[in-house]
Amino acid sequence: MKIIIGLGNPGEKFKNTRHNFGFMAVDAFAEKNNFPDFALSKKYSSFISEGILAGEKILLAKPQTFMNESGKATKKIISNTEQQPEDIIVIHDDIDLALGTIKISKNRGSAGHKGVESIITNLGKENFIRIRMGILPGSMKPKNPEKFVIGNFKKEEDELKDKAVEIVARALTLLINEGAEKAMNEFNK
Repeated sequence: MKIIIGLGNPGEKFKNTRHNFGFMAVDAFAEKNNFPDFALSKKYSSFISEGILAGEKILLAKPQTFMNESGKATKKIISNTEQQPEDIIVIHDDIDLALGTIKISKNRGSAGHKGVESIITNLGKENFIRIRMGILPGSMKPKNPEKFVIGNFKKEEDELKDKAVEIVARALTLLINEGAEKAMNEFNK
């Protein structure tokens, strides 16, 4: 079983924010692969959708614990499915990458991302795969990163945002079908 966790913040207020890029990517992947609608699972503290891809069971999750507490929901998912951290793929926004780009990594620290930091703290390990989705619109970081990440994408960013979501869906498919190394070689350019 593979567990794909998109990070974000719950609630309508945050739906289109940069911090919810992980939710957007998981939603697009679910739609593209005809997964059932997401349903709230109290057991996992997440919205969950389950399906089969390439003969492997896939659990998609959108934690409802707010970004900085993502590790609590992730730990519940790992415990209740009896999987290991290396069975999870975490998708999240990354302010160090340009909008429209992604990077796949594994066995890496949080690089200051509070959601990833929470997961590492709660699992006691960092040996999971991460798909980092760039949100930086230009070459300079915003003066107030905390405010920037909970701001909505601008209309002129929609094309790059949609491109990134599509790239992640393709990367996930390759990752599931052929493994992390192949996906990293293909998408980390």
